[in-house]
Amino acid sequence: MGLNEQSYTAGLVIEVNDRMQNDYRYELAVDAGDLEEGFTPHYSPSEMLAMGVFEGKYCNDCRDELPVEWFDNAKIADTANVELNYFGIKSRQPLSEWRRKGWIYEPDPRGWFQWYCRYYLGRRIEALDAVQIKRWRAFSRHAGQVRANCDPGDIFCRPRQRQGLLQWAHDPLI
Repeated sequence: MGLNEQSYTAGLVIEVNDRMQNDYRYELAVDAGDLEEGFTPHYSPSEMLAMGVFEGKYCNDCRDELPVEWFDNAKIADTANVELNYFGIKSRQPLSEWRRKGWIYEPDPRGWFQWYCRYYLGRRIEALDAVQIKRWRAFSRHAGQVRANCDPGDIFCRPRQRQGLLQWAHDPLI
């Protein structure tokens, strides 16, 4: 199991050996939680896992890389369970579809959330970070659609888009 989040400081080298990556190493450039100015996710990875994302089927074999306390309240399952999602609805495409569309960038074979976890911990890869932050900003368009089509306070209007917003660290309760 991983270290405590406060142990993820600049200079720490993380070694990854899981089902999707072997012998991958990265060094943290900044301390955990030190995000680039202008990149302001509404939730940390830990908060997202506790609220319910990806049907509980995320990080099952890569927990050693991440802070141990991220899993204290995480909704995790051995098999995908849509009831673990915050809005109780499936809101994702399979990884194979992400690959087909070219949305998976090395060195993060699990996609955007894996990048976000590693970025949050302090890994920096300038060109990749710029691409992923741009994708995060673009996803906010879904918040505009929710605002335009839902009555204020009706958090169950457009649950698929709201779940998607949460899975991209945006506020789905707008």
